[in-house]
Amino acid sequence: MTRQQLIGTGFTAASTADDVLEGIDLTGKNAIVTGGHRGLGLEMTRALRKAGAHVTVAVRDPAAVEDPDASQLDLLDPLSIDAFVERYLATGRPLHILINNAGIMAGPLQRDARGYESQFATNHLGHFQLTLGLLPALRAAHGARIVNVTSGGHRLSDIRWGDPQFEEGYDPLLAYGQSKTANVLFAVELERRWSQYGIHAFAVHPGIVITTNLGPHLPVGETRTPWLSLEDHKAMGLVDADGNQILDPSRERKTPQQGASTAVFGATSPLLEGHGGTYLKDNDISPLDLIGSTDFHDPDVRSDVVPHAIDPESATRLWNLSEDLVKH
Repeated sequence: MTRQQLIGTGFTAASTADDVLEGIDLTGKNAIVTGGHRGLGLEMTRALRKAGAHVTVAVRDPAAVEDPDASQLDLLDPLSIDAFVERYLATGRPLHILINNAGIMAGPLQRDARGYESQFATNHLGHFQLTLGLLPALRAAHGARIVNVTSGGHRLSDIRWGDPQFEEGYDPLLAYGQSKTANVLFAVELERRWSQYGIHAFAVHPGIVITTNLGPHLPVGETRTPWLSLEDHKAMGLVDADGNQILDPSRERKTPQQGASTAVFGATSPLLEGHGGTYLKDNDISPLDLIGSTDFHDPDVRSDVVPHAIDPESATRLWNLSEDLVKH
């Protein structure tokens, strides 16, 4: 029996980060949000701080960010990750919330210094190394949440076990899909391994928020989403005939405030006690999608979780692979 079943939280796809935090006091709690300086991450940071949390914003270039709690982190650079971890652990602060939010999407094939494909390296391996390094602070919280921001795009690809680094046949959307599947599998295995320490993990699909800057290295269309053209947006039902953003939370077209809500919900809500290791969307647990359409441009495609992303054997296998990859 799948654990991926709606629990009826009372929140909806239109709920905002402030809505799900109403009545929750985070005073004295410490959080880290990767990429917490812009887009959905900025809204997560704002909402958590409003509820009383101390939030460290992990950002590649702190000097370019007007945030006194910004700390340098480059998810493509293992040394940068280790340095971030060392700085945080040196503060002696427990870590109650870790939101692995930063990510990139699609674009031409790029590799890090180790030769790893950049989307897999940034979206998954960097966060894997970061999370494992922060384990002492997470354990010290005596009750912590880890949230991996994934995407309905996980349905595009399982882990390519024979060629995860795309040595052959690179496809930018398949590479993105693989990295997002990795985010979900990582949450599944984190729950299995670390729940004994009072640490619980969730994977979160935020919805479609076209005003974020997920793929800044891609050709810019006439809308603010940089990786699709205006005609693509129209065909997907994301903008109207005049190029104006369509907001329809019931069909996942959301504002940043709505898009950030499920990550904040996963990080804080008592309604999720006993439900760790699940994939969330629209401020509830997602049902399992046994059809799993891979048509990324279908305006009506569902983003519920598909079986390959929550397979426990795959989750363990990915953990073991990731451990080996970050050692090199």
